[in-house]
Amino acid sequence: MQDVITVGVDGTPEATAAALWAADEARLRGARLRLLHAWVLLAPEPEDGNTGEDEQNYWPHRILGDVRDAVRDRHPDLPVDESLVSKDPQLALEEAADQSSLLVLGSRDLGAVARYVLGEIGLKVVAHTRTPTVLVRSRQGAAAPDPNAPVAVGLSLHEPCAALLEFAFESAAQRGAPLRVVHGRHLPSFAYNRGGGVEPIVAKQTAADAREELGAALRPWRETFPEVSVDPRVELEGPARALLRDATDAALLVVGRRHKLHFPAPRIGHVVHAAVHHAPCPVAIVPHE
Repeated sequence: MQDVITVGVDGTPEATAAALWAADEARLRGARLRLLHAWVLLAPEPEDGNTGEDEQNYWPHRILGDVRDAVRDRHPDLPVDESLVSKDPQLALEEAADQSSLLVLGSRDLGAVARYVLGEIGLKVVAHTRTPTVLVRSRQGAAAPDPNAPVAVGLSLHEPCAALLEFAFESAAQRGAPLRVVHGRHLPSFAYNRGGGVEPIVAKQTAADAREELGAALRPWRETFPEVSVDPRVELEGPARALLRDATDAALLVVGRRHKLHFPAPRIGHVVHAAVHHAPCPVAIVPHE
């Protein structure tokens, strides 16, 4: 069965950018692209086939058509499906995600502030879905991706990482790009002396231990994907800060999200939250158990 990449479109520049990025990704994967627009006020289609501006469904069709044309201008031979549904957007996206290998959403770009504004619907979808989801800013889908840019992934080492590493290695292999694996680790409390400085011996040992653990975690994946050049990095600082700094030139940043129930509502975690709001490139959020 061919993979399906679903992108939510709503007539905004952000959604169009997400669709173009998703089209590039579908071409890399040999997947189908599904353009999804959900509108609760969708009316039954007229029997006479009227598509004029006075027809109630004119604008939903126009939204899909404009994005379809943009995608076809970029990838004329890409298989594209259009889906116009009369449902709540969050419900429609969650249902579509369950039927897709990847979900792509757009997000507003605040320019120099360098952060995402992920709408309420998008945030809920990211927190609930079991499908990897990519967030794309309006300017990130405009140009063709840099073939030499690495894929970056943040690795915790303290929780399951198989789904995360599989997605990251496959993404790098599909692009023919290097994979930068970033592990941020806080120094232990005893590494700091009374003057507030860091004991060099403790820092050196902490880094060595982290590199050994990281190498062990990556070894089976490097054997599975021998064509992928891997750049493992251990940073003795907070994971979020290390990840954002090491992803400044990345084509894609991959982060993991633990998929389990939280009360009163699911959460995305502070590292994912930092990546979503501040990463300079598209962000793939991969759920895991």
